[in-house]
Amino acid sequence: MSRTRIKICGLRDRETIRSMHGLNVDAIGFVFAQSKRQVSPELASDLIEEVRAWPTASSEGTAPLAVGVFVNADLAELTSVVQTAELDVVQLHGSETPELCAAVKRALDVQVWKVFPIGRSAEEDAAGADARLQPFQSVVDAVLIDTAGGGTGEVFDWNVIRDYEEAAAKLGVPLYVAGGLHLDNVQPLVQLYRPGGVDVSSGVETEGVKDIEKISTFVRRVLEA
Repeated sequence: MSRTRIKICGLRDRETIRSMHGLNVDAIGFVFAQSKRQVSPELASDLIEEVRAWPTASSEGTAPLAVGVFVNADLAELTSVVQTAELDVVQLHGSETPELCAAVKRALDVQVWKVFPIGRSAEEDAAGADARLQPFQSVVDAVLIDTAGGGTGEVFDWNVIRDYEEAAAKLGVPLYVAGGLHLDNVQPLVQLYRPGGVDVSSGVETEGVKDIEKISTFVRRVLEA
């Protein structure tokens, strides 16, 4: 991988996505779980049309991936949303089992990204990275670590990142880092750890609304790092 990939999450309107056209963004996230950023499958389908219209290529030579964010949804719900919104990726934030991940990949022909919550200090992350990730061998396409609770805008103890990078490498998948990332801390993160990807939502918002200036600056700082 030539650089850390960039995912911007929690998009809710076409104008913002259109204003992002041409940026080196690799994935755009749409939240289907209960949240202030939640969108309906029908709205997501409309927004994803704008993603597919990306006028310049990302690092992979294609439009950004359309990622759906879910918490403990069953296969029937996931199937319904994927069919309506035509997602590329299902990102699972809850207590989903390896068996469910395998069923999703088998039934829906999408990538599956599994999120693992991290305590706000290394001591809170009692289970080792290998023990948590190993059961998901061959059933996920990426691993994402985020501050416990998700969407809090708070940073976890980055000392655990190396262990999760190594554990993800054993699975042969990239590690994405989320949790309280913003314009002032994403460069140190990328310079220190060079994760497979970074995932940001509230860190590129102003008063709860996506801010294109912040998004552009965030992308530039990742690329510079």
